[in-house]
Amino acid sequence: MSHPVDIHVGKKLKQLRVLRGMTQTEVAQGLGISFQQVQKYELGRNRISASKLFEISQILNVAPSYFFDGLEDETHDQSVLDNEATKIASMLTQIRDERLRGQIRTFISELAGSDVRAN
Repeated sequence: MSHPVDIHVGKKLKQLRVLRGMTQTEVAQGLGISFQQVQKYELGRNRISASKLFEISQILNVAPSYFFDGLEDETHDQSVLDNEATKIASMLTQIRDERLRGQIRTFISELAGSDVRAN
């Protein structure tokens, strides 16, 4: 049985990897491991050592603490985006026109029926 912290860290790894537009193979090559090992990390099946987590943080250009953000507040995995939301967020960050990105955020907000407006 996987530890909840390992699952959380793995989900944060996958979320950030997708947002950065990287494959498991690319991350694995940077770490000198197999892509299957990255899969196991992302699923929380294998625990990531401190040294590997540091290397991952360098590859993905974040502080190592990023992988623990939201852990203390997490009750039902609310702080980690699901796969679909992560893919959409990744595509949105690739749009360079700020005005267009704002219009898309407003459009999504209206479709969702929320009061959140583009920043």
